[in-house]
Amino acid sequence: MQARSTLALPSALDPAHAGRWLRLAADNGVVFLDYDGTLTPIVARPELATLSAGMRATLVRLAARLPVAVVSGRDVSVVAGLVGIDGLAYVGSHGLDITGFGDGTTRHEAARKFVPRLDAAERELRRATAGIPGVLVERKRFSVATHVRLAAPADRTAVESIVAGVARAHPSLRRERGKMVFELRPDIDWDKGRAVCWLLDALDRDPSAGLFIGDDLTDESVFRALSGRGLGIVVSEAGRPTAADLRLAGPTEVQILLDRLADAAAAAAHRG
Repeated sequence: MQARSTLALPSALDPAHAGRWLRLAADNGVVFLDYDGTLTPIVARPELATLSAGMRATLVRLAARLPVAVVSGRDVSVVAGLVGIDGLAYVGSHGLDITGFGDGTTRHEAARKFVPRLDAAERELRRATAGIPGVLVERKRFSVATHVRLAAPADRTAVESIVAGVARAHPSLRRERGKMVFELRPDIDWDKGRAVCWLLDALDRDPSAGLFIGDDLTDESVFRALSGRGLGIVVSEAGRPTAADLRLAGPTEVQILLDRLADAAAAAAHRG
C-alpha cells in the first residue's frame, strides 16, 4: 500500500466510513490499541500519562464484548499496570514481550538474550547524557529510550548523535526514532505488526478481523501488516506519511469510536 498523508485520510467518525470498523462488532473483531497518544494524551514525562476514568470504563465495556489488546513501546508490566484491566492482552517493548488475554497461557518473549547488551547501552547513554538538561533515559526490559521532549531544541541533535554512537558500538541493537524519543532495541525481525499478527493467529483469527488504532511512527508496522485486510486508524492532527486507512484527531475521538463500537457489539450480542 502506498503511504498517504495523515491529513488526506477521512475521519473514522464520518458516517460514510464508520461501517468499516462497526462491522467488527458482529464479525469476531479484535481491537488493538496503542497507549501513549492514543488512549492518553502525549505528556512531557512518561509516568504522567494516566488513563482517565472515562476511557477505562469504555475499555471495560468493550472488552466484555470483543478481545482487546494494548500495544505499547513500554514494558509489558508497566502498560498493564497503567491500564489496570484484567482480561486484556498486553504487548510491550514494541512487540517483543506479549501476554495473552488474561489466562496466562499466551506469552511470547522475542528478545531475552539481548538483555546484557541493553544493560551496557543503558549505562553508556546515561553517562553520555548526564550533563544535558531535560534528557530522560528510560530503561525498558527489551529497549532503552532516550527522551528529548524536555530538552532544549539545540541539544536534541547532539543527543541523537550520542544515541547513534552507542548504536554503532552495539551493532546487535537497532536505532529507532519516535516522537521526541530515540530508542535502541534488538535488531531482530520483530515489531508491533508482527506481534499483532501473532496474537491474531493465537486467537485463530484472520488479519481481516483486526482493528488497530495508534499514533506513533512505530505503529506504522501494524498499519502495514493489516493493510488491505484489517483496518488501521492513525491518531494525528499533523501531516505525515502513513499506511493507515482512516484518521482520528486525538484520544477524545478515540474514546467516542470505542464507545460506539462497544454499543454495536452489545447490540449484536443481543440480536444473537
